[in-house]
Amino acid sequence: MFLLGQQLGKYEILKTLGSGGFGTVYLVRDTWIEKKVAIKVPHKQNGEFDELLREPRLLAALDHANIVRIVTAEKADDYFFIVMEFVEGESLEAMIDREKGLGIEQATDFARQLATGAEYAHAQGVLHRDLRPGNVLVTPEGRIKITDFGTSRFLEVAERASTIIGSPPYMAPEQFQGRAMFSSDVYSLGVIMYEMMTGVLPYFSANPRQLEKMVLSGRVVRPRERNKAIPVEMEEIIMRALAPDISNRYQRAGELLDDLGTASEIDHRASRLEDIRSRLRAREKTSAGFCWNCRKPLHARSSSCPFCGESQ
Repeated sequence: MFLLGQQLGKYEILKTLGSGGFGTVYLVRDTWIEKKVAIKVPHKQNGEFDELLREPRLLAALDHANIVRIVTAEKADDYFFIVMEFVEGESLEAMIDREKGLGIEQATDFARQLATGAEYAHAQGVLHRDLRPGNVLVTPEGRIKITDFGTSRFLEVAERASTIIGSPPYMAPEQFQGRAMFSSDVYSLGVIMYEMMTGVLPYFSANPRQLEKMVLSGRVVRPRERNKAIPVEMEEIIMRALAPDISNRYQRAGELLDDLGTASEIDHRASRLEDIRSRLRAREKTSAGFCWNCRKPLHARSSSCPFCGESQ
């Protein structure tokens, strides 16, 4: 849309950073204060002004180290655009493609940062709906920055957002039916974790309908079958994030984050499977009232879950 050196208001276009379904992002120089920032110019410029302001208003509510920060929204030369911080680095997608997967320690660190940023957004009532490596930036220092909230929605009163939005390989089963909730973002995080640690997607098909059937079936190759270096407890966390049944999945990114923290404390010299079971059960008991396995409510004195039969 814009050429190198072209001026948009006080901003000089330096280069194109990327383009998606909703807009194009440019690296620009603010000629007034001599500072590099990024601007996102929506493809659709003739919509309602309130609709154009939806994304910057969402981002304005988010102030977190793992989320790209918005500076302002402006209009110049008849173009509306969003001004954001410029993040040095590359996309997580480019990193995974280049490395054919990441080391377990690095992938776990990135997963923690992603879950931290997503949980912060969830706490503000914001559902991303399109979490994928292409929407994640990695700084040279290894800081994760979630970007592109153009498809996001506030979940304030309604329990879920409607309309089919997302990138099919990273979409939760319910998103194919036009439903999305906080646990849908968690599913996307599970796909990203799987891809970081194995180098491949859990499901893939060029046909969205076929992909939907695969996702609904839940028949995925377990991560450790693709990479034996993945700890057993990490595999269990990924599989729970990828559960096709919402009731069996983490409900919020914070729950996933808690288990990632627990997994990092596990003594791998002990029996790995028994260790994760005992630690995760112990942690769930402190949050009380719910089964560690299926998370359905329990009587305070229950020694086993009446729903799934697991000992508590």
